[in-house]
Amino acid sequence: MKYICVFCGSSNGLGDSYMESARKLGGAIVAGGFGLVYGGASVGTMGAIADSVLQAGGQVTGVIPQSIADMEVAHTGLTSLEVVADMHQRKARMMLLSDGFIAMPGGLGTLEEIFEALTWLQLGFHSKPCAVLNTNGYYDKLLAFLDHASQQGFAKQGHVEQMMRAETPEEVIKMLVDHKVSFEPKLG
Repeated sequence: MKYICVFCGSSNGLGDSYMESARKLGGAIVAGGFGLVYGGASVGTMGAIADSVLQAGGQVTGVIPQSIADMEVAHTGLTSLEVVADMHQRKARMMLLSDGFIAMPGGLGTLEEIFEALTWLQLGFHSKPCAVLNTNGYYDKLLAFLDHASQQGFAKQGHVEQMMRAETPEEVIKMLVDHKVSFEPKLG
């Protein structure tokens, strides 16, 4: 594993804990010997994690759609910034560049990105580990819903379990490194 993709928000969230978690995750990424791939913005938890990786001497690749770069939120101090045409190209490029995926607390875009990575995993399009960093129990209700979806027969429990769950930045990095993805066919 060389690069970890982190899906996170352009907002700070309430209180200091989400920004602090982003900074700690950035440090844990570098301490593990990895580079960061992320959405390319300079604001919110996205900016915090990128800055922390850079300050620790790590490599950061941002991938940002032109329309968002035009809003003047692109991080200009990255190791590499790729400007792409749209969100579809952004996600495809991030998938290609990354060896594993973490969703920090974030909004609709963060959810959409981690669920696409998880869906591609369940379909066998990649075999890269997926995890959520559950800062302050942020994802508790979502994870309970996924378990409910499995109990109701709409998702296989093996697919739900592919979404690893960690409480700390150090734990989530260890999970990605140690996890062996097993493929369970979606149909059947």
